[in-house]
Amino acid sequence: MRNFIFVGLALFGGAVTQQYGLLTTTVTNSGFLTGLYVVFVPALTVVFLRRRPHWIIWPAALMASFRIFLLSGGTLSALNRGDLLTIVCAFFWAIQVLLIGVFAAGSGRPMLLSMTQFAVCAVSGFLLAAAFEPLSLDRVEAALPQILYAGVFSSGIAFICQVVGQRYTTAPQAAILLSSEALFAALFAVLLLDEVITPSGYLGCVVIFAAMLVVELVPEITKRRRQVAEAAA
Repeated sequence: MRNFIFVGLALFGGAVTQQYGLLTTTVTNSGFLTGLYVVFVPALTVVFLRRRPHWIIWPAALMASFRIFLLSGGTLSALNRGDLLTIVCAFFWAIQVLLIGVFAAGSGRPMLLSMTQFAVCAVSGFLLAAAFEPLSLDRVEAALPQILYAGVFSSGIAFICQVVGQRYTTAPQAAILLSSEALFAALFAVLLLDEVITPSGYLGCVVIFAAMLVVELVPEITKRRRQVAEAAA
């Protein structure tokens, strides 16, 4: 249970630094810099867990980061304080993915882990808001549809699926698969908001799809080849 609290603190750290960062950075910069967690996760796996990810993780992580850059428009404005906060946010997201990879499979209680991280994040957010922001029931009621949507769908269901899914994959692989969120964001922006994807954006979609394929297929292919070689020997 104590370990699950650390996951919640990482989730809270990522959420609060991302939102504070968005006050002074652009959406383009935020989208790219947040996605740096796909590089941080395998690096943290080596440093803290002393585990070497499959070699394909490194090029796939760089491919995913490049894809986020392309979907962000292929440009970055000058970095400011909000950008630095967003980089810290990516570090917290990486820690959250890493900790879930450690505790989800080991505990066998993904629902309890999810409930704990949500509770820690909610209580920490409430305390921070009470200390630094004016709380008003009228403002909460006005934003209630957005709060419920973000709480139930964007956070609740999505993070529960993440915890359950990470029981069956490694943290570095999960980070690359999670980075496909930008791909779906672009898709629904076109379908629902009539936004237009630039040519670099389409290239980014192709790159992330390729990264997702290689990170799943290459380890399986090399594993089967090794098994065949061992059987032949």
